[in-house]
Amino acid sequence: MTTTLRPESAEEALPGGGRTRRWQIRVNGRPVGGLRTLALPRGDEWWGEISELEVREGRRRGRATVGALAAEEVLRGWGCTRIDVTIPAESEGGPALARALGYTERMRNLAKRIGAPAALPPGLTLRPIGADAYPAWLAAARDGYLRDLRASGLTPRQAEAKADADHRHVLAQGPATPGVALRRLTDADGRELGSFWLHLRQDVLPDASPLAWLMVVEVAEAERGRGHGRTLMHAVERECLAAGVRDLGLNVFSGNTVAVALYASLGYRVTRRVLGKALL
Repeated sequence: MTTTLRPESAEEALPGGGRTRRWQIRVNGRPVGGLRTLALPRGDEWWGEISELEVREGRRRGRATVGALAAEEVLRGWGCTRIDVTIPAESEGGPALARALGYTERMRNLAKRIGAPAALPPGLTLRPIGADAYPAWLAAARDGYLRDLRASGLTPRQAEAKADADHRHVLAQGPATPGVALRRLTDADGRELGSFWLHLRQDVLPDASPLAWLMVVEVAEAERGRGHGRTLMHAVERECLAAGVRDLGLNVFSGNTVAVALYASLGYRVTRRVLGKALL
C-alpha cells in the first residue's frame, strides 16, 4: 500500500504574511485522514506547524507517521527552520507519535471556567501599569519571555524573533491597547510584588462566549515563595469576571514545574500540548 499526502483545499494566506493549507492522507488514492500545515514569518525565519492531524481509517498502521513526515517536507519547502505540533489533551497516541519523530514538549495550554476567586490579602493593592512604568515593565517581561523560550528549545535568534512578533501583535498600542489589562501588585510600602498582562478577549469559544488569555504573570524575584503567584492569579480571575468573561486560558512552559503545580492546584486543566523541533 502507498500512503501519500495530497491537497484537500487551496492554499490560504494568513495575516502577517503567513500561509496554510489542508491536506488529505491517502492510501492507494483513498482518503483515510488529513492534516493542516501552517507557516508564519518570525523575523527573517519561518516557523511551521502541523495541526488537525487525524487518521479516520486504519489506525496503528503508520499512516499518521507518513503524513507527519510528508508535512515536514512541505514545511521545509516553504522555508521553515522550526516546526511545532499542537496535540489536544484527549489525544491518546499523539504525544507518543510526536516523541518518536523527535519532538519534545515545549509548553502546555491550560484553561479554566472561573468561579469566585479570593479577595486580595489585606495591605496589598493592584494598580494599572501606565505609560511611565510601561517601558521598564516591557523590558523585564521580554527578558523573562526570552529565557523561557530559550529553555524550551529555541535558539537565541528564534527566541528574539518570536518575542518581538508576539509583543508587536498583542501590545500594538502599549498600555493603551484595547482589551488589554496590565496590572502590578504592590504592598503597603509601595514595593512591587509582581505583575500580569491579560488579554481580555483573545478568542471565542464554540458556544460564542469570550475566552481571555493570560499572556504574562510574574512575581518579583525577591518576593518568590510567599504565595504572591496565587494572589496574582486570583486577581487575574477577578479582572476577567469584571469584564464579563468566565473562561481563561494560558500557556505554561513545560519546564516551569513551579508554575505547572500552581495552575493545577487552582483548577486549570490541560487542553493542548505543544511539541517542537528544529527542521534540519
